[in-house]
Amino acid sequence: MNEQSTYVIVGASLAGATAAQALREEGFAGRIVLVGDESELPYERPALSKGYLLGKDERAKIYVHEEPWYAEHAVDLLLERRVTSLDRGAHEVELDTGERIGYAKLLLATGSSPRRLRVPGAELGGVHYLRRVEDSDRLREVIGAGGRIVVVGAGWIGLETAAAARESGCQVTVLDPQPAPLLAALGSEMGAFFAGLHLRNGVDLRLSQTVTGFHGADRVTSVSTGNGCEFAADAVVVGIGAIPNVELAERAGLSCDNGIVVDESLCTNDPDIYAVGDAANSFHPFYGRHLRTEHWANALRGASVAAKAMLGQQVVYDRLPYFFTDQYDVGMEFSGWIGPDGYDRLVTRGDVSGQGFHAFWLAGGWVVAGMHVNRWDDGITPVEDLIRSRQPVDPDRLADTSVPLAGHVMA
Repeated sequence: MNEQSTYVIVGASLAGATAAQALREEGFAGRIVLVGDESELPYERPALSKGYLLGKDERAKIYVHEEPWYAEHAVDLLLERRVTSLDRGAHEVELDTGERIGYAKLLLATGSSPRRLRVPGAELGGVHYLRRVEDSDRLREVIGAGGRIVVVGAGWIGLETAAAARESGCQVTVLDPQPAPLLAALGSEMGAFFAGLHLRNGVDLRLSQTVTGFHGADRVTSVSTGNGCEFAADAVVVGIGAIPNVELAERAGLSCDNGIVVDESLCTNDPDIYAVGDAANSFHPFYGRHLRTEHWANALRGASVAAKAMLGQQVVYDRLPYFFTDQYDVGMEFSGWIGPDGYDRLVTRGDVSGQGFHAFWLAGGWVVAGMHVNRWDDGITPVEDLIRSRQPVDPDRLADTSVPLAGHVMA
């Protein structure tokens, strides 16, 4: 079988495995090669800071497909292999083994890597980052032993890890330079809600604190901050964001800007190369601009669109940004995009103190983003309908739980 019938997917991840599945479901009969640098079968990452980290989910539960699926669907799964170069002219990728594989179409699902904290002591033992399943394995042992955990960063990874550590009985301190958790994602009001959630569960939450160093001989024993505080630590978890893995694309001359730049069909500036997931900065028709979204839903939903586009179908990836979190007894779903201009009003609907409510971010009188906390009957669908309507809303009616949420709030 030659390169004219071979599709190569770089990244044996949720996005990569889902794209392979979609290619087969859409009737592609050629060769599919799925290459990944990990030893594990393709898996879903959200559980690594949630159920798997807590020991509630078995390892097999995180896999996208069981091992026999790949052979049954004629997907050549190459694990512990890294693509080192991409020759666009020859339509070939080269592996770290020296093997070269030709392709007719190529999908880059290269993901992202944790942003590293560059401070003195950053290389000490006991300083953890969370991205891969082996990272979660190490952290599970650490928090299972109890002790003092310092979490650097009050974003999603930091707060979910903090929650898991508290539920395991650890003493947990969270440090963040911002005045509220999740400030960039949710703003100050809902940031304060999550701050209260962690405070009620016994987290020592220290905001407006910039980490200046880690201390210890061979292993970390404390963390210092810019205002002179020092916090004892048996282990540290750093969660300060992620950087898209674009090196392969950049070296091949593909357009990159905060990710691999792709159009609304997830195609790069090379018509035979596509990108998806954390690594892709895709043009979003609804917003009329490029967005890069780091979440499970983006990888899952975008993969099938990329597969169809690779097969020549006229498709557009226009799903609204979405993410979810589980922390203690709170389950949350969020959809939309607040954008660089922010919002001018936050409307809540339901019982915020009782942890059962919706929240809506309004700009110019219409809903640009929304979330629910533990409101699974209504869920996120009516929120997305409001966003897509681009119609003005009556904030008072929106907040009134006696008025049905779906399809009612036009001003």
